[in-house]
Amino acid sequence: MENNNINEVNIVDIKMPFWSMVIFMVKAAIASIPAFIILAIIFTVVNLILGGIFGGMGRY
Repeated sequence: MENNNINEVNIVDIKMPFWSMVIFMVKAAIASIPAFIILAIIFTVVNLILGGIFGGMGRY
């Protein structure tokens, strides 16, 4: 037999001190910098490739 009971959970409050939250947010911001650099490199490479392929269109 299958158990079709669905348990739902609602989070009402998270008790966390203010300065602990500030430190967490600063750490998250610092951790996002390498991800942004990696994405910037990927988008630059894609832009260079597409620019090389389609860059000459419309000149004639």
